[in-house]
Amino acid sequence: MFEITGLIAVENLLSLENYSKLRRMHQQEIIALRKLRSVALGEHLRVQFENEVTIRYQIQEMLRIEKIFEQEGIQAEIDAYSPLVPDGQNWKATMLLEYPDVSDRRRELVRLVGIEDHMFVQVEDHALVYAKANEDLVLENPNKTSSVHFLRFELTPTMVAAVKAGAQVVLGCDHKNLETRLSLDAQTLANLAFDLH
Repeated sequence: MFEITGLIAVENLLSLENYSKLRRMHQQEIIALRKLRSVALGEHLRVQFENEVTIRYQIQEMLRIEKIFEQEGIQAEIDAYSPLVPDGQNWKATMLLEYPDVSDRRRELVRLVGIEDHMFVQVEDHALVYAKANEDLVLENPNKTSSVHFLRFELTPTMVAAVKAGAQVVLGCDHKNLETRLSLDAQTLANLAFDLH
């Protein structure tokens, strides 16, 4: 249902009717893919690495929920979400700060101002690659951060080659109020390697 085409365009999205017919049948495979590409850094910080399939699914879901079927509306959704598709030299991700309790969330979003600028990946012994966050978006103010951020980790050609060859990768955060790092598991890393060329 969700093929890699290299370009999400109006003409290669499913109509609302066709998507509705196929949605249930393919929902489990999308859930499995999203789970494979989701990394929990502790209890409250999750990074969802995106690719063309996850973003195509997100667009199709938005079109379905909003009942958008006109070309202009479809193109607006494509334009909103397509920047989250990696271009072969980077990983792109949605970062989520997850605090179910409202008062906890309010308190922590104040404590974690600037956290998006402290997210990094490290390919084996290469230098840390800090995320470029929320490009063209303002998702925080000086008093509190947002619970959702959009990240881009730009890799050098040497790093890309190392990942493709099976190098270990660490995902981490060095914000003073949330310091954590985790080696990506083999399955997740193998899937993320497909984003690079």
